[in-house]
Amino acid sequence: MGACRVAPHRNRQQRPQDVAAANQISREDGKRRVVIQANVLNRDVGSFVTEARAKVDAIALPPGSWVVWGGQYENLKAATQRLAIVVPLCFVLIFVILSMALGGVRPALVVFAAIPLGLSGGVFALVLTGITFSISAAVGFIVLAGVAVLNGLVVMTGIGDRIADGVDPVKAIYDGAMERVRPVLMTGLVPAIGFIPMAIAHGTGAEVQKPLAMVVIGGLITATAVTLLVLPAIARLLLARGSTATAADLMPAAGEARP
Repeated sequence: MGACRVAPHRNRQQRPQDVAAANQISREDGKRRVVIQANVLNRDVGSFVTEARAKVDAIALPPGSWVVWGGQYENLKAATQRLAIVVPLCFVLIFVILSMALGGVRPALVVFAAIPLGLSGGVFALVLTGITFSISAAVGFIVLAGVAVLNGLVVMTGIGDRIADGVDPVKAIYDGAMERVRPVLMTGLVPAIGFIPMAIAHGTGAEVQKPLAMVVIGGLITATAVTLLVLPAIARLLLARGSTATAADLMPAAGEARP
């Protein structure tokens, strides 16, 4: 570091070792310790450390020297490890609650089967914007999964009520999906609009806000479409086997389901 040339002084560059000396020698566990700090702007910490580590590894360090990456990156690793444990447990708990709320495992499977398709929109949003995956993006996927489950629960509740009333399963699926179009659209539209300021934010904190907002906005688009188009098809496969309803039987129901 002392040999690196820095900002000009009196029309010429200076080396730190020519104008200053170490004013403090830090030690940790009886060994010398030098801390190099940097502020990461307009990108996530994880990708920055990955790139910086590749360049540092190409440098031959003196014997007895090594590099440890800490600060926010250390917190990032700890958060990633916690998410790897907490997220699967949360999904298991959600599945159990859905099974109890919907009265069976099959309706819960219908809702869960649509979640990966809904999350695909968040992946496409990251790819299109060139944003790398980070903890904030992971939080966005968690939020997105929650919205997808909520939308699926809204639709499946309407379908389940009709099946419980003795309606043919195919007609119940069609009527239930048509009746829930407006609530599902509003559930997807309102959060997406609310995240737009975060998606176009610049300056301090934008590197945290943008991945979260992009994942949620992109995912809500696909999650809403999946809930209204794909989820009824999945429900037809799992819940309406053996139904004798035809397309002609559904047409009167369409007129009744529309406001």
